[in-house]
Amino acid sequence: MNRKTTFEERAKIVAWITEQNHSYSEAAEHFNVSYQQARLWTLKAQAKGLEGLVDRRGHRKPEEELTDLDKANRKIRQLEAQIKDQELIEKFVKKYLELQRRG
Repeated sequence: MNRKTTFEERAKIVAWITEQNHSYSEAAEHFNVSYQQARLWTLKAQAKGLEGLVDRRGHRKPEEELTDLDKANRKIRQLEAQIKDQELIEKFVKKYLELQRRG
């Protein structure tokens, strides 16, 4: 039953549940989605309106919306990634030189 849905599909499912008084189970079966997903979308729509149904995964906050703590955490993650990359390069060079010495 796991499948990708668009914003329009989620809005249609929520409207079908709320306006026509269908249950989450009926919606799940009718639209081929899970019970939990139908329920979650309905609760989000009730709490935040249809804007709550927008999928924001993978989107970062714009720089101007970040707090100082968010900016610091982002910089820390960036520096940690650089350190990890540098360590990987150093291991590669060490192994390469070792193989060259062996012949």
